[in-house]
Amino acid sequence: MTSTVAFTGGRVLPIADEHGNPADPIDGGVVLVTDGKVDAVGADVRIPDDAHVVNAAGRWVLPGFFEPHAHVGIHEEADGWAGDDTNEMTDPNGARLRAIDAVNPADEGFRDALRGGVTAALIKPGSGNPIGGQTVAVKTWGRIVDEMLISDSVSVKSALGENPKRVYGEQKKLPSTRMGTAAVIRDAFRAAEDYRSARDAAELEGKPFTRDGGLETLVRVLDGELAWDQHTHRADDIATAVRLSEEFGYRLVVNHGTEGHLIADYLADKHIPVIIGPLFTSRSKVELRNRHLRTPGALAGAGVRIAITTDHPVVPIDFLVYQAALAMKEGLEHDEALRALTINPARMMGLDHRIGSLTPGRDADIVLWDGDPLDVMSRAREVYIGGNRVYRYDAADPDGSVAGTYRV
Repeated sequence: MTSTVAFTGGRVLPIADEHGNPADPIDGGVVLVTDGKVDAVGADVRIPDDAHVVNAAGRWVLPGFFEPHAHVGIHEEADGWAGDDTNEMTDPNGARLRAIDAVNPADEGFRDALRGGVTAALIKPGSGNPIGGQTVAVKTWGRIVDEMLISDSVSVKSALGENPKRVYGEQKKLPSTRMGTAAVIRDAFRAAEDYRSARDAAELEGKPFTRDGGLETLVRVLDGELAWDQHTHRADDIATAVRLSEEFGYRLVVNHGTEGHLIADYLADKHIPVIIGPLFTSRSKVELRNRHLRTPGALAGAGVRIAITTDHPVVPIDFLVYQAALAMKEGLEHDEALRALTINPARMMGLDHRIGSLTPGRDADIVLWDGDPLDVMSRAREVYIGGNRVYRYDAADPDGSVAGTYRV
């Protein structure tokens, strides 16, 4: 049975059109949803007689935000060590690890995400290892992670800089220096190249071959199936990340990029995207000494594709939009700030065919705001995932407004 929902009368911000170009706002627009997908967007969309109509008059209608670097569900709120499965810090090479195996949908962070208009998140292992493991993209509402799944074939998390050298330096083992961290990554990719050659030869000859989960994952990175999410803060570490990616030919996405503004032209020339943040933190370690809200605007101004992250729970996930808003105060343009929360991270991670815009064929993940989301006084009033309302703000019961199985 077909399910049709029409959002009418609001100020619709599609973010991007069907060709991926920036799309203008539509005042009094209509977003038509059929079976959980955006069917049509415009000012003169015909609404079927059997459609459920959501009156969005006085609301800003946007695609849900995408948090591209989070630990929600694997670093659970208020659960201490029992709920922290972010880092398997017993092996510098965690390529065989998969974040999907540790995500708890009951984490309070998922409810916070809805309150902040965040409908999708890329959940990543932590940054204690040079190679942390495979990430997973999920919707932020559901009972079982497999039902929330957007894709488990997105990227692999890796880390350079202070974290891995501290973790393994304290254990008196490799890597205890930046040289050692780069060597672990380089050795792993060389092993993956050899593994791929041996595997392909065995397949060609019809011979049995012993599989290795970690090497299989790294081969997928080399083959371009998975992006390489590189945790890196300092400008010299960013340069190392670029050097390694060019040596092995994989698709690099810089994560954090705290000193990216110092080499913005370099990143722009090489067309390397940057996920920036978290921005609401103290300078808790040396490599954060140049952390500043100016960085998003400086990178975007240089032509770098940017996204913004909270690194939840480092910064609460519902503060994602506030980071973008305050980055505007330091030079980030309004429309670019919205793209940094929606279509930009979706494109970086190869998910823009599903999320990031209100474009026909995309998932109907829609948020109704009572004003411009980049005004800190605005609030997400209703959140829909796949055309189903999963959150409604209720001033009388602000903690009890996340839906269970509500369907329009």
